[in-house]
Amino acid sequence: RIDATSYYRGNAEPACRALMNISVNRPTQELEAKCIAEATNAGLNGLKGHRSIGGCRASIYNAFPREGVVKLVAFMQEFEQNNPA
Repeated sequence: RIDATSYYRGNAEPACRALMNISVNRPTQELEAKCIAEATNAGLNGLKGHRSIGGCRASIYNAFPREGVVKLVAFMQEFEQNNPA
């Protein structure tokens, strides 16, 4: 869950968040860029955020495999541990 840590900040109020498009920001622009680059190297493509709010956005529509979500969550947890704010 995004709100389990202060490292990742959701872009929308919890009651207004989409279930299939998850948008978050990191503590700094440098960490945003590093995260996107490392995610791409890990095979997690297309995470660059929306042009108006930046950050990262993961689209997990119905056809997206559960294994991909598990991999994304593990990557986010590892990134946070390895890149303190």
